[in-house]
Amino acid sequence: MGEPAAQSSGPRENVLLAKGDSDHKAVKMPLCRKVCYAVGGAPYQMTSNAIGFFMQIFLLDVVQMEAFYVSLILFLGRAWDAITDPLVGYLVSRSGKTRFGKLIPWAVFSMPFGVLSYILLWYTPQDTMSAGFSFTWYFTMYCLFQTFMSCYHVPYSSLNMFLGGDQRDRDSATAYRMGVEVFGTLAGSAIQGQIVGVYHARKAQACNVHNTTDLSIADLDATMYQNATSSISDTLHNTRMAYVIAAVIIGGFYFLCCMVMFLGVKEQLAPLSTLDKLQMPYLSGVKCIVKHTPYIRLVFGFLFASLAFQMAQGNFALFCTHAAGLGAYFQHLVLILLVAATLSIPVWQILLVKVGKKTTIFMGLSIYIPTLAIIACVRSNLPVYVLMSISAGSSLAALYLLPWSMLPDVVDDFKVKNPTCKDLEPLFYSCYVFFNKFGGGMSLGISTLALHFAGYQPGACKHNAAVITTLRVLFAPVPIGLLLVGMLLFYFYPINEERRQELKKELEKAQEMEERTMDVNMSL
Repeated sequence: MGEPAAQSSGPRENVLLAKGDSDHKAVKMPLCRKVCYAVGGAPYQMTSNAIGFFMQIFLLDVVQMEAFYVSLILFLGRAWDAITDPLVGYLVSRSGKTRFGKLIPWAVFSMPFGVLSYILLWYTPQDTMSAGFSFTWYFTMYCLFQTFMSCYHVPYSSLNMFLGGDQRDRDSATAYRMGVEVFGTLAGSAIQGQIVGVYHARKAQACNVHNTTDLSIADLDATMYQNATSSISDTLHNTRMAYVIAAVIIGGFYFLCCMVMFLGVKEQLAPLSTLDKLQMPYLSGVKCIVKHTPYIRLVFGFLFASLAFQMAQGNFALFCTHAAGLGAYFQHLVLILLVAATLSIPVWQILLVKVGKKTTIFMGLSIYIPTLAIIACVRSNLPVYVLMSISAGSSLAALYLLPWSMLPDVVDDFKVKNPTCKDLEPLFYSCYVFFNKFGGGMSLGISTLALHFAGYQPGACKHNAAVITTLRVLFAPVPIGLLLVGMLLFYFYPINEERRQELKKELEKAQEMEERTMDVNMSL
């Protein structure tokens, strides 16, 4: 399905391979390779968005863990995950090539451990657990899963630079990847939401009996109250089993997608890259990267924009359940949002080509601000929430596509300006993922901690006014503020379409000069 893996046993062979790439610039990247590469991105989005949408409500209302401990798991777990990304990136850079390549083996060999730890993350060992045991179990499983997922996702994302083809092919492959990843998000959330959502809806209906007209238990029919209490208990047990079933199904897709990537993609040498072992020390490599101004502006713009989306995403289920009165419908709203995101990817790709990446990302992110404001101000109006979910999904697609499409341009800019610093691509991508994941951990940790101080009661059917107000603030004003900061940083991002064309010419010229130098050295 793809070309044989690039092998080299010495400098001369590396030169010949690089020449091959240079001499065949017109050769387009095969569609099959783009699709197989794109399919490999689905597991990360399927699992991370299932965690993003459902982990908070799972730990609070299903496991019934105290909000303070939930905040520790979500924040410390994501902090651990973020720290491991640059380390994994460095280890990948330091690893040697095999007959299957340098990057792909990391993804394949880490996959079984990632699948197992993901399933255990949603497993409840006992119906009743002490706070210490519950915290230890879920924190351990969370850290293990995120570590194995880093071993999968860091080399996978770096693979974008080693697919062959030119800039346009690379952007096209990124668009295919983002389309499949959004579809993976849709599939993961649909699987999780449709399996567990029915039980959340049943609990909401049972809770309505307790909350009916705010009467005391003495005023309610005793049989009705006992039936409702029993229904809540039975539903809780079934909900826990449903989460495990959903995890097993998503784990199966994780395995299949990894195999498609392994069979359909072979690594190709990129200009000014060798895929050899990185000789530079870890801190020196990171220092080179963080000194590159376009990278820093892109990373922090992505960080604040991602923080805004993840803050709203992480609180969406709780907001719909407790603040909007639409707890029975939130899984359907998630599904609508992700369908809209999937269908919007081609639209943003067309705009990206016509008006440029920088302009397109401003257009995409701007849609999210009025959407959040309307959702936060409207209560129990399902049609309005459906329309706003479509709008939010369209904006989410822009966040998926544009920053990842802009990163290869930054790497090219770095190569041109620092021709002696080679094979740093995994570090670039791992540090990029680091900020995204650290932002996600911060958003969930801060959100849950705020709910803890507001008086959130795990498993409760009704919450005080402070909790509702906190949910509204976390869902709209805070994300809007973060998004505005991110857009300001993107405004100062220096690589526009004119600079992209200059980079293409400079990269080709640098590649030709390097080939001539290597030819002279080999002839001496």
